[in-house]
Amino acid sequence: MTSAPLARIERAERIDDLIRGLFGASDAPDDLALVAVGGYGRSELSPHSDVDVVLLHGPGVDSQQVARVAEQIWYPLWDEGLDLDHSVRDASEVRTMAAGDYRLAMGMLDARCVAGDHELVTTLRSSVLADWRRDARTRVQQARDGRTERLERSGWLAHAAIPDLKESGGGLRDGVLLRALVATWLIDVPHADAEGLRGQLLDVRDALHEAAGRRVDRLMPELIPDVAERLGTTAVELDLHTRGLGRRIAHLSMLAWRNVEAAVSPRKQAVTATGPVVRPLGEGIGVLGGEVIVRRGVDVAADPELPLRAAAAAAREQLPLNSGSAARLGRSMSDLPEPWAPSTTRLMVDLLTAGPGLVPVWDELDFAGVIDRLLPEWSAIRLRGSSSPVHQFTVDRHSIETCVYAAEVDRDVARPDLLAVAALLHDIGKGVDGDHSVEGEPMARAIALRWGFDTRDADAIAHVVRWHLLLPGTATRRDIEDPDTAAGVAATVGSTAQLELLAALTVCDARATGPQAWSTWRRGLVEGLLDKTFLELDASRASPSAAEYEGWPRDVPIPAVGVFGPNDVEVSVESHLDGSMLTIVTSSRAGVVADLAGGLALAGIGIRSARTVTLGDAAVSLFEVRRSGLDRAVVRERLRSALAGDLDLAGRLTVAARDGDVDARVALVGGDTATATILEVRAHDRRGLLWTVCHAIATAGYSMRSVHMSTYGNEARQVLYLLSPDGEPLSADAAARLRDDVATALT
Repeated sequence: MTSAPLARIERAERIDDLIRGLFGASDAPDDLALVAVGGYGRSELSPHSDVDVVLLHGPGVDSQQVARVAEQIWYPLWDEGLDLDHSVRDASEVRTMAAGDYRLAMGMLDARCVAGDHELVTTLRSSVLADWRRDARTRVQQARDGRTERLERSGWLAHAAIPDLKESGGGLRDGVLLRALVATWLIDVPHADAEGLRGQLLDVRDALHEAAGRRVDRLMPELIPDVAERLGTTAVELDLHTRGLGRRIAHLSMLAWRNVEAAVSPRKQAVTATGPVVRPLGEGIGVLGGEVIVRRGVDVAADPELPLRAAAAAAREQLPLNSGSAARLGRSMSDLPEPWAPSTTRLMVDLLTAGPGLVPVWDELDFAGVIDRLLPEWSAIRLRGSSSPVHQFTVDRHSIETCVYAAEVDRDVARPDLLAVAALLHDIGKGVDGDHSVEGEPMARAIALRWGFDTRDADAIAHVVRWHLLLPGTATRRDIEDPDTAAGVAATVGSTAQLELLAALTVCDARATGPQAWSTWRRGLVEGLLDKTFLELDASRASPSAAEYEGWPRDVPIPAVGVFGPNDVEVSVESHLDGSMLTIVTSSRAGVVADLAGGLALAGIGIRSARTVTLGDAAVSLFEVRRSGLDRAVVRERLRSALAGDLDLAGRLTVAARDGDVDARVALVGGDTATATILEVRAHDRRGLLWTVCHAIATAGYSMRSVHMSTYGNEARQVLYLLSPDGEPLSADAAARLRDDVATALT
């Protein structure tokens, strides 16, 4: 049996012979040539590929004679049934056109003279190649823009519901583009790997043409069994194999384009005698050349959290994770102890809640083998197509896209960490036989426990995974006006907190599935059912119970307090997780927490969580911060300056919300305590956030009995227990005005 590559060459040779015969029988003058371009020029013809030919002539050839030769060749080729893509061009005209059209230039790089004046073709190809290299910095940008537009239309071969072997990212056109990038001399790629992958993808296209009986590049589900049979494999294996090829070509392309960017627009890089300067980003990691790297000399095996620390930082900063570093992590990472430590769990949550930055970082980790170590269950859904026609992605990519959407709505739930993990795992059951919701429930619970969540949280995640189709299924199949419908949903869900999680996941799952899954009609039904179910549970969607926020940590002793002057401060610093824990004692006065938060912010110390309690005339604050290795004396002096009013906190910390930030939510939590007014703030974490809130409260003349702050990725939560000057809760009117004042300060 003839091999697929040889069969493609033989098809091209048969057409070569036919064209040469026709050309020889014509009255072709000198300075005329028939040129094969595109796939025909590379001798890569699939059974029903079109045949791209150019009748090339020199500037002095009579145009009428050229037209006669063209007719003597085109018509017989059409009679042979060839799908002919033909043109007639002056050689000088082609060079001019190629200078303005990168696609034409790329076609000429693969041009091959079939008949006629070989020297004319060789000279033109050499000229086009010289122009391509001379203008490479401009041409590659044109090519990149064109590729971006193509990917928006065709998606990614590895993840699209119906991949296009030619046009999708990681497809045949990307493979040809890699050849053209190498021809610029700006970069190099592993030639054998790139061509080998492209050749295997061509084999799949050959079988697809044979199965369809026509020229087709989309791997339609109904054709997959026939294509698989022709290639001697199963439908599932063919789908995974083809997507795997696209994934590897896409990865090579990603590396190539990063190298192109570095060559075309090199970053200014500070260099010392020992090498380039790496901007520190965390323990063992830094930024170099616009990428997050694992620093030289770091023992990867000795730091099990390093892969997640690097990934979370890259996703948060929306920077690429260096491929070499990712590969190094995959080779050398050690096993994490089970269950994970709280610091490890936090890093995974930071990664999953990072928004769009998650997608490329997760892909890089997955390609390097890191995900298989962190989540072995992932391998069963990797590159798995969905049986539902409404899905626009494979199961794995759909799960990641759901996490991205979850980062947009995490302000709607009390526990964004639970939402993020449920978003990632909601379809994990599709890797095994059976109802994926039923099968996924125990899998999600086991993963959550392994990842360090306690039993209550693991059960909450598993419950949401089990019932993630409940709301859309009920809303579209039952009468939502029937009271029993909402009552049944309420009984299944059980609590407002679970309903909030389920509602948020429903939206994210549908948006990640595709437009049909979240149509106006479907959305209206789901929202109507939600409103009735919340009423059934007799709860408000505005805020969680303040009882969900823990007080002072049990394992952290409250220090003894003495007599403090208004600007006195005592500080202790302890290493904590991948940062530090600061215990700060000051006098208790209005605005003291704002001053402390402002002093830390101006020192460049990011706050992860904060808790403050009042003990008589003293205030004891516990700040968990992102920086490690802090000097106690330096921190104490910065805080003393802030308390003394020596720092212009208002002038230096009043920062407008960033573009794309969702408006902060400020709400009063009622009915939880009769001894204080409780204010809850949900906002995008940013420099000076805690100061902004506390400063607005102090400016209004109110004091804080205690403050509780936590962060989930880029999302920050603050719950503040407030008192009026007479030590009582605020009146309803005063509380409402303060709520509005804080909201205004945050915008």
